[in-house]
Amino acid sequence: MSFQSIDEKSKLCFSEADILLPKQDEDRFAVIACDQFTSEPEYWEKVRSFTSGYNTAYDLILPEIYLKDDNAEAIKRINSNMEKYLGNGVFREVKDSFIYVKRVQSDGLVRDGLIGKIDLSEYTYTASGDGKIRSTEKTVIERIPPRAEIRRGASLELPHVMLLFDDESDRLMKYLESRKNSLEKLYDFELFGGAGSISGYGLDEAAKEKAKQILLETERKNNGLLFCVGDGNHSLAAAKSIYEKTGRECDRYALVEIVNIHSPAINFEPIYRVLFEVDPDGIINDFIDYCEKKGGVYRHEFTCVSRGGEREISVPSDFTLPVAALQDFLDNEKPQVKTDYIHGIDSTVNIATAEDNRIGFLFKGMEKGELFTAVAKDGALPRKTFSMGHALDKRFYLEARRIGEHG
Repeated sequence: MSFQSIDEKSKLCFSEADILLPKQDEDRFAVIACDQFTSEPEYWEKVRSFTSGYNTAYDLILPEIYLKDDNAEAIKRINSNMEKYLGNGVFREVKDSFIYVKRVQSDGLVRDGLIGKIDLSEYTYTASGDGKIRSTEKTVIERIPPRAEIRRGASLELPHVMLLFDDESDRLMKYLESRKNSLEKLYDFELFGGAGSISGYGLDEAAKEKAKQILLETERKNNGLLFCVGDGNHSLAAAKSIYEKTGRECDRYALVEIVNIHSPAINFEPIYRVLFEVDPDGIINDFIDYCEKKGGVYRHEFTCVSRGGEREISVPSDFTLPVAALQDFLDNEKPQVKTDYIHGIDSTVNIATAEDNRIGFLFKGMEKGELFTAVAKDGALPRKTFSMGHALDKRFYLEARRIGEHG
């Protein structure tokens, strides 16, 4: 169903999609988002071993840990696998559908979501963008081309994008939960690596209309801001960049999962920094000097972790978030230093202490209730400001959609 035919009057930017699901072995097919465990090759080796010999999303993605300057061969292989999977009947198609998702996370909390497609013409990824769908972090333009390169020749999209909406009374998900037993169950299985479980239900016509109505009311309440990007901003920006270049209707949409920011299962976790090939004490001293020279009304505390031990520091800043002060220093004083963005304290400590010439920075994150107000008022936040939960609780690639000229 096209965007225009869904609701001409209201122009809701979220609509039904023709969604592809694996016919069998869903647990082997489903693979965690490609931007996770980027400094932990052992995780991806376990994924490769677990999925070997099965039809799997692992064959259809390029984990960021394996990104190179030249990804042409890997992308060619991925595109070929997509064509093979489509031709060999790996998928079944759920036409013109929303899918209600219940994800039991690794911590036992249940995260409800709804899968459909968004209209990319309503999405803006610039800091001053005012679309109905807005980026929550500064988009690094240099990171778009590799993702666009992967998408451009692809016949499928497998989204790890999660968008947040502001439904304080949780009307949408409570309604879908109340209807769950009358909806068609599409999948229900355990996820790899202790990441919990997932089940999905196809919406009937009454549920579709109710969902649209609630989302429209939410959009009006926030003066036209319906979704803030929670995860997958650069993948979404890559899809938008392709649509901007081609202007083709077939490039206009992207499959996503929407989640209520007020869900108890949504917790904002800081994304920490680990620096490589540096003198840890020198980096700390440079950071303190940089902040002291600039000054500021706030004071932010950091725990600096290296093989030599931990060091607590406090620095002044005019930025309201600690991560913004640190990122400002890295962008302006240490742009040449290799930096990785790590989810979780344990992973940060393990990576930072693995070798002598590394250092990790731990700090306090932002509260999720500040997000919609901050984005509406100030625009996009510094890149990699927050993560929604732990790495294992990220979206798994499971649902797919034909894209581009293949759609």
